[in-house]
Amino acid sequence: MADVERSELYKKGDALRRKMYGDEAYERSNNGVYGDPIMRKFLDVATETVFGALWTRPGLDVKTRAMICVVSDIATQREDELEIHLRFAIGQGWTEDELLEAMLHLSGYIGVPCVRGAMMVASRVFADLREENGK
Repeated sequence: MADVERSELYKKGDALRRKMYGDEAYERSNNGVYGDPIMRKFLDVATETVFGALWTRPGLDVKTRAMICVVSDIATQREDELEIHLRFAIGQGWTEDELLEAMLHLSGYIGVPCVRGAMMVASRVFADLREENGK
């Protein structure tokens, strides 16, 4: 990536994205899917507009914003995004039990099939996180 002048929103967003992912996952993501020039363009826009302008706004804490993303992913059946946002939510202090309870609650509002798929993703993500953390 060429060194270019970045806006303050981009810088704030990039710092928050690194914090949410953790250094290792941040680098893995940047060098993996976002190593592709097309996807890098997407990441640049998302870093500034989503992480920089939305995630850092006053009014809601990052923990609440992480749960909103989890709920949105489940409701729209965005399982790839759900994997990312479940990791963010755990990193912000939500417990597996709290996240699973939120999913079960959603079954009455968005439907059992959406929640079933989400719980299958959660099972995988939680197992991966336990393994990564040696638990």
